[in-house]
Amino acid sequence: MTTVKNLKENAVLVGVALQGTTREELNSSLEELKQLSITAGANVIEVISQNLTSLNPSTYIGKGKVEELTTLVEDKKVQLMIFDDELSPAQASNLENKIKCAIIDRTGLILDIFALHARSRESKIQVELAQLKYMLPRLRGQWTHLERQEGAIGTRGPGETQLETDRRAIRIKISKLEKDLDKIDSQRSVQRAGRSNLKMASLIGYTNAGKSTLLNALTGSDALVENQLFATLDTTVRRIDFENKSEILLSDTVGFIKKLPHELVASFRSTFSEAIEADLLLHVIDTSQPNFEQQMEAVTSVLHEIKITDKPTIQVFNKVDMIDSDGMKEALQKNYPDGVFISASNKIGLDELLVKIKEIAFGSYVRKTISIPLSDGKFIASIYNIGTVLNRVEANGSVELTFEAPPEIISKIMKSMDNSVELL
Repeated sequence: MTTVKNLKENAVLVGVALQGTTREELNSSLEELKQLSITAGANVIEVISQNLTSLNPSTYIGKGKVEELTTLVEDKKVQLMIFDDELSPAQASNLENKIKCAIIDRTGLILDIFALHARSRESKIQVELAQLKYMLPRLRGQWTHLERQEGAIGTRGPGETQLETDRRAIRIKISKLEKDLDKIDSQRSVQRAGRSNLKMASLIGYTNAGKSTLLNALTGSDALVENQLFATLDTTVRRIDFENKSEILLSDTVGFIKKLPHELVASFRSTFSEAIEADLLLHVIDTSQPNFEQQMEAVTSVLHEIKITDKPTIQVFNKVDMIDSDGMKEALQKNYPDGVFISASNKIGLDELLVKIKEIAFGSYVRKTISIPLSDGKFIASIYNIGTVLNRVEANGSVELTFEAPPEIISKIMKSMDNSVELL
């Protein structure tokens, strides 16, 4: 993967509102596209939209709009057109030929941002695999604008080293990357097996909802936090320790977004596996966003795509300190009575969230009293290590311990007891 340069290409954003799409929905989607474009390094000089009853199968937009964009390219020295939906290979090629400007779609833009932010070997492999799968049907005419600088938006990642590559070579590369990811999946499975005795929770949510900030607040860690779309691509796992000596592992995963490319969802299966294997999901929601409910729907859609449909989930409404109106807060709490309302950055509501995590992850704690010979110091120490000892009474060479622990811990204790230990 080549070095990314800060190019600041002049870009125009293009969106289409079909029947049933409100102006608010269109504006929200185009504003998100603008933020994605800025993240990728574009200089957005104009945003264009069009209302259509149906998409043009040849050029996506109408003939008149194509002519308008052609003039705009000439007048304002536009280097890049970014479309808010995925274009077919034919549509992208036809638009480039007519408008005489580089064309990328929302999918290509998101892939480009992932290439920009990929740091670990795993994330680089996943991004390259997604880009190659996206590139394969688009080879014809893909590189008609070779005068664009190396590192230009939409050309980052494997593209720059694959300009002369035919479909067969790309398929071979895809096969190799898939085998590499299979090895990573196997390594992750081994890692999970090593911590199978621990409960696992996974943070999910829309990109930039505050997942990494919440991870740091709950675990005291220092995971990367940036006010930027898709700042986190690699999974981070940290430990939450509770007062009763129980613990849970908490993972932070890549953020979701509307129209998340299918190539990315498929390629990032090893990253998403942390959420798939988790005992509990924390769905982090940015309440400062006016369209947060649409973002919630987008997250749910991706969860269905990766086959997560029936996992215990806590809805964590973040950034409540940024809601201006008390009435809005009350309405939010009324509409989502099971939600937890927090500010991860200001550490508001975290105690309530921890209580809920503990309740769902471990269920109701069970209280037991056990009699152990004083000579069995190892077994006595194990009770202190895995449970909360409430009372201790020594008599006649034995010690009676009254303690609390999760049901599964009680079950393990009972299996490990010998005849000298008595459960009272």
